[in-house]
Amino acid sequence: MAGGDELTLLGFWGSPFVLRVRLALSFMGLSYQYLEEDLKNKSELLLKSNPVHKKVPVLIHNGKPICETQIILQYLDEVYGGNSCPSLLPADPYDRAMARFWAAYIDDKLLSSFLMTSTGKTDEERAEGRRQSSAAAEVLEEALKECSKGRPFFGGDSVGYVDIVLGGFVPWLRLIDRSTGSKQFDAGKTPLLASWLEHFGSLDAAKAVMPDLERLVALSKMNQA
Repeated sequence: MAGGDELTLLGFWGSPFVLRVRLALSFMGLSYQYLEEDLKNKSELLLKSNPVHKKVPVLIHNGKPICETQIILQYLDEVYGGNSCPSLLPADPYDRAMARFWAAYIDDKLLSSFLMTSTGKTDEERAEGRRQSSAAAEVLEEALKECSKGRPFFGGDSVGYVDIVLGGFVPWLRLIDRSTGSKQFDAGKTPLLASWLEHFGSLDAAKAVMPDLERLVALSKMNQA
């Protein structure tokens, strides 16, 4: 990181969106200060840094706040990628556009189906969530096949932008698997995603920032109560 650079991340340990930023910082090898927020009693720094949405994550770079997860990831890539750090987004403009497309798909289709599966109020809602989740995973399987070109990650041989965006959900995928007794990324239906999940979760840079699963289970039960 450039001399004199200061990075501070305002976050909450149980947020998949904060986890994405922590994953990006970890894979890029960037040092930063992490400040945990109490979301029921938000700090003045958070309210001042993100007055529009008043949400985490917020990345503060040399006193200037950047909000919204995917915007933060793209900012980090533009400032640091390819200099002393690995890039998150591909160099080719078309490949960059495709990476942004699939990242948006993950938030649009996969996230909504996960939420329905885990927080649906009726059996029918949860079953519909599982159906939508399965359909979204099959589409994403084809995207991984196309983007990876036979290599382990959406970014090819190394973790890239789409991997980080999907990687933020890894602990919650495992949480849903445990609570439903079925695999969200089933090796029979989506073998590439099942393999991706194992590869990604085993990387040291990922393990360094992943939240504890038992703690997440307790948080989920508290939220449902």
